[in-house]
Amino acid sequence: MKKVGSYALLISMLSGCSQQNTVNQTESEVSEAQMQENSENIETEKMQDTEKIQDTEKNENTEKLSPFEMHGALHVENGKLTDQHGDVVQLYGMSTHGIAWFPQYVNPDAFRTLRDDWNTNCIRLAMYTAEDGGYCSGGDKEQLKQLVKDGVSYATDLGMYVIVDWHILSDGDPNQNKDEAIAFFKEMAETFVNNDNVLYEICNEPNGGTSWESIKAYAEEIIPVIREKKPDAVILVGTPTWSQEIDKAAESPLEDKNVMYTLHFYAGTHKDDLRNRLESYAQNGLPIFVSEFGMCDASGNGGIDKKSASKWMKLLKKYKIGHIAWNISNKNETSALIQSKCGKTDKISYKNLSKSGKWIAKWWKK
Repeated sequence: MKKVGSYALLISMLSGCSQQNTVNQTESEVSEAQMQENSENIETEKMQDTEKIQDTEKNENTEKLSPFEMHGALHVENGKLTDQHGDVVQLYGMSTHGIAWFPQYVNPDAFRTLRDDWNTNCIRLAMYTAEDGGYCSGGDKEQLKQLVKDGVSYATDLGMYVIVDWHILSDGDPNQNKDEAIAFFKEMAETFVNNDNVLYEICNEPNGGTSWESIKAYAEEIIPVIREKKPDAVILVGTPTWSQEIDKAAESPLEDKNVMYTLHFYAGTHKDDLRNRLESYAQNGLPIFVSEFGMCDASGNGGIDKKSASKWMKLLKKYKIGHIAWNISNKNETSALIQSKCGKTDKISYKNLSKSGKWIAKWWKK
């Protein structure tokens, strides 16, 4: 009995060991499987982390790129301003006042403030032609041309787009100073032959009953002068009645495929009628660029109409239409975006802005 009991005990012990070994083996297999799964999870997490880092770096690099580095040379396609990648791009920014009167704002620090603090990508250099001190009315032509060249240089260094604006106003028909315009744009196109960030605005605001036929004839003489050196540059063409009658241009457009027709508005004066006109022709594919706008009335003064301005800005955003605000100066008028008491010409802070300046700056920062 004792031997049998011992033998049974031995068998029982051996059986227990076998079972334990099986358990240990199973646990080992589970452990190895778990380790492999954990390893795979770690590798997956590493890959995800790497992708996140790469995405972050990509975003950071994109944020560091200047507007021109992101978009390159522009052209007109399907009625829209389009970049080198084939994507629609919306230019927006500030216009100087007349550079003959406010040359001090044409400086690199002012432009940098507009780019970095206001989140803009374009500057417009407004050179009056017929007003006192204008290019065709006793102004220092060489000095004015140098201001334009300096402005383009500063914008280029900052990777911004820049509009060279032949700012007709009291000379309502651009043909009045056509010969001067031909010589000017010939020189500018030659000077900026390697600057793909430059747009050319050949007549700011035709008025005084000037017809589209007259504007079109003028454009057909000016555009080839620019095309000799800049075959693909975007050219902005004014329209009748202070650049409001884009419908006239739509009825008889220019043959050049890289032009856009300008529409100007001042929110205090121009309401639904002009907004409806813009929307109608934008829907029909007319290339439109708002090269000047303001929140006040058309005189550049008067009260601010925020309600109308909001409608305009939403419409421009909807159709991705480029738009340039009038004006970067401290002139004592509503449309000036800097307070008249502020003498700063660079590093202009938010507190230095006028009421209209603060509203527009906030909009662009959205």
